[in-house]
Amino acid sequence: MKVKITADSTCDLGKELCDRYHITLAPLSVMIDGKSYRDGVDVTPEVIFRAVDEKKTVKTAAVNQYEYEELFAGLLKEYDEIVHFTISAEMSSCYADACAAAEKTGHVYVVDSRNLSTGIGLLVLEAAELAAMGKDAKEIAERCRERTDKVCATFTVQDIGYLYRGGRCSGLEAVGAKMLHIRPSIEVKSGKMAPGKKYRGSYEHYIKHYIKDVLKENEDADYKRIFITHSPCEEGLVDYAAEMVKEYGHFREILETTAGCTISVHCGPNTLGILFMRK
Repeated sequence: MKVKITADSTCDLGKELCDRYHITLAPLSVMIDGKSYRDGVDVTPEVIFRAVDEKKTVKTAAVNQYEYEELFAGLLKEYDEIVHFTISAEMSSCYADACAAAEKTGHVYVVDSRNLSTGIGLLVLEAAELAAMGKDAKEIAERCRERTDKVCATFTVQDIGYLYRGGRCSGLEAVGAKMLHIRPSIEVKSGKMAPGKKYRGSYEHYIKHYIKDVLKENEDADYKRIFITHSPCEEGLVDYAAEMVKEYGHFREILETTAGCTISVHCGPNTLGILFMRK
């Protein structure tokens, strides 16, 4: 039984990890002044940030049912079954569209990750490991669904204006955060983004306290692996975050990935998160 693992581009795994684990991505769309681009294919976060600075309209769009059908049908010529992971159904119509496509093609098990970015990626890598062990698609999907509530996904943002434009916070919150130089943290809970603690100061200050707080509050962390996932950042920030992860955690594998265009549209530059599984 040959099982293929696929995921939405929002999993932010990057080409190296996708190649290593034989994962195929379904790209979401980024709309810049009405023109459509494919996340991770023909647009980059830097292009998005430049478009925002130029006051262009930037939005994201889900993978539609037809695009999923094309992806699944093509892969089923080579594989017996597919397990596909989507961004949380609370955040996008991707899950509904993938389920509709799976019903039409058959042999596809769709998993609502209840998460975003490498919060999805953690589940995807576990699925790929199970597939390599010879597990069938139904078992892989069931085991990963049971693990969705074990994902700890948090991140900090520099420019809350991106969250405001995406409808993720109020205008009053955005103005207040900018005036007070606050760097808010965001947590994923029950499939939705929710506000977390707020930080201030240089990146050395807020990153240290953010990582310390998250790892202290999750003493049941599974130390198998952790992701440090970020949009394009100022020099030194990611390396410093990795040092703090090593200081406050005991993870056997620390993976760094760059957030894709879909995440960057909503979170902006200098966004950084740590994402791992709980036991």
